[in-house]
Amino acid sequence: MRTILAVANETIGGQSMIDAVLEKAGGGDARVVICVPRTQPRHGNIIYDEAVYDAAQTRIDLARGFLRQQGVNAVGDVGDPDPYTATMDAVAEFAPDEIIISTLPAQASGWLRRDLIERIEGATGLPVTHVVTDLDEEGLPFKVTLVVANRTTSSDALIDTLKERAENEQHLFVVVVPQEGGGGTAAQQARGRLSQLRERARHAGLVVAGMVGDPDPYTAVQNALQFFRIDDIVISTLPETRSGWLRANLIERVRKSTNAPVEHVVAGAEGKTAGTEA
Repeated sequence: MRTILAVANETIGGQSMIDAVLEKAGGGDARVVICVPRTQPRHGNIIYDEAVYDAAQTRIDLARGFLRQQGVNAVGDVGDPDPYTATMDAVAEFAPDEIIISTLPAQASGWLRRDLIERIEGATGLPVTHVVTDLDEEGLPFKVTLVVANRTTSSDALIDTLKERAENEQHLFVVVVPQEGGGGTAAQQARGRLSQLRERARHAGLVVAGMVGDPDPYTAVQNALQFFRIDDIVISTLPETRSGWLRANLIERVRKSTNAPVEHVVAGAEGKTAGTEA
């Protein structure tokens, strides 16, 4: 079986990149390895290594889930922050037959300013296909909803809201669970809640991927908006009397910071034992 290495970051789900992968991997006779270099977030006073890794892994999971729906055998690998090193590491590990590299247009691409395509061609001797993806022009072949929740990840109201969005169009969901306090046990608790939501969503037939985010939910949202191209946002909270997020005016702050529609979902009776949001 042929192996195709697909390298991209924010353009991983672009129509041009998806088309190139489907063209080369059509017929199911090729394995696609998706490599996404880690990217440092621009927001927050502390950089959480797990969150940086999760953001790249979430991109991989979404692209892999979509490609598998198209009948493509896809696996993924989170790469070094440097795209050249990430690509060369993946070449050494997976021994691809050819490489696809997706970048933004020349005027916006740091990868092209560093001559990434030519350097990879020279170092590997492999065929390299360069795909230019202008997300502003072509968009994505699916809708992407950012889901932000913590104590309410098990809420029926949240799952029902996501199911409604996926009824009439192809929809992918990026879930961000802010960790309470940062690191250690807090990160483990957030990861457990994330796993619970992903399990319920998958049972509902939804394509989901997720990450643990910055302890501050507003910062977690801003970092997600940097990492992903988002069509709309769903924020799930406890009722007003028990929600620290609402006391911090999170919903309105997020609405003012983005042009994406923001829906607020309040957990019902099923969230009454969940405690209080940080």
